[in-house]
Amino acid sequence: MAKVAFLGLGVMGFPMAGHLVKKGGHDVTVYNRTAAKAKSWADQFGGRTAATPAEAAKDQDFVMACVGNDHDLRAVTTGADGAFAAMKSGAIFVDHTTASAEVARELDAAATNAGFAFIDAPVSGGQAGAENGVLTVMCGGSDGAYAKAEPVIASYARMCKLLGPAGSGQLTKMVNQICIAGLVQGLSEGIHFAKKAGLDVNAVIDTISKGAAQSWQMENRHKTMNDGKYDFGFAVEWMRKDLSICLAESRRNGASLPVTALVDAFYAEVEKIGGRRWDTSSLLARLER
Repeated sequence: MAKVAFLGLGVMGFPMAGHLVKKGGHDVTVYNRTAAKAKSWADQFGGRTAATPAEAAKDQDFVMACVGNDHDLRAVTTGADGAFAAMKSGAIFVDHTTASAEVARELDAAATNAGFAFIDAPVSGGQAGAENGVLTVMCGGSDGAYAKAEPVIASYARMCKLLGPAGSGQLTKMVNQICIAGLVQGLSEGIHFAKKAGLDVNAVIDTISKGAAQSWQMENRHKTMNDGKYDFGFAVEWMRKDLSICLAESRRNGASLPVTALVDAFYAEVEKIGGRRWDTSSLLARLER
């Protein structure tokens, strides 16, 4: 059992922090910007709440965070009443936010200077993965810090891997989102084509999903896409945030991402037709206007 704080109780953080108690058996203190959400979590899982990130982080062995973006992450770490000022020597801060590699390196340097460790550890698997405790976690940091953190992260992960130094987790998450963007657009076009061709979409997908075209998106989203239902999984506005991080990083490292840029523009069109909170499979809705 470890003493753990969790900062950020959104659709991902709320169940992840719960698994730390139920599955991991850890002593957990939570902080959330909306205090009522933290109280709801404590009522459900029996942990403690804190009024600020600093209060939550004080005397903890591990501090986990899962917030919205770079700005939110800086606020809960190095901002007023941020966790970093209260971290004890030798503690480990694990950031599950999907953020930039730049902020990961910045916070790693600040943590090192203050005598504790930082791991950037964005996740994949969506709300369902968080609720079921089967997330994929991509990590950047030192070997020693990762070795200590991995058993704690295992409370809500089925796959966890160290990919390199600070920032490597965020870069790997960018690869993940780049691949998903192209897959979802391809699946959307395939379903759209099948409909226009007068084919039975479910029969077509049942057939081709046994071959080289198979993907998680195909297996888990084709039926809801075919039915025009887009209230599952990862929201378009969140995907656009992630793709903006990918495109910004590509401008720094010289990578060419023409399909990613195009799919981001397609998601912008989905937002314009009211799909800001639809899930990412709603690229099909754009084709069927």
